[in-house]
Amino acid sequence: MGKLTHMDATGRARMVDVSGKPSTAREAVAEGFLKMSPATLALAVSGEGKKGDVRAVAEIAGVMAAKRTAELIPMCHPLALSKVEVRVEPGAGGLAVTARVATTGPTGVEMEALTAVSVACLTLYDMLKAAQKDMVIETVRLVSKTGGKSGDWLAP
Repeated sequence: MGKLTHMDATGRARMVDVSGKPSTAREAVAEGFLKMSPATLALAVSGEGKKGDVRAVAEIAGVMAAKRTAELIPMCHPLALSKVEVRVEPGAGGLAVTARVATTGPTGVEMEALTAVSVACLTLYDMLKAAQKDMVIETVRLVSKTGGKSGDWLAP
């Protein structure tokens, strides 16, 4: 098991110093799923809910969240993101959320992609909770990342 990068030699939390790292192209993809009943899924896909097009609102919320990750996660660096794409698509039993985030910089964008997916799922829940309160957010995970010292990674 590797050393935790957000801990100093005495075990205190710290922000990693990336000032000496080269800027490289980096991208991360994350996904999540909001499980719901067929009736709620039909309402979400129709775009005719009382709150409007829930999928479009969730996609925008995910983009906004990715851009604010450093404000939410204490040790994340503020990054100049070059791309944030969030998609909400119907799937078997609910809505699938995918976020793709890219930058050129000294640190990766995994947390930005995960934050985008999480907030998009929460937004969907908020907008659909009047129709169904027992929806379940599940399987929020990193799917892949490219770039940086540790190289490319793809979920098994």
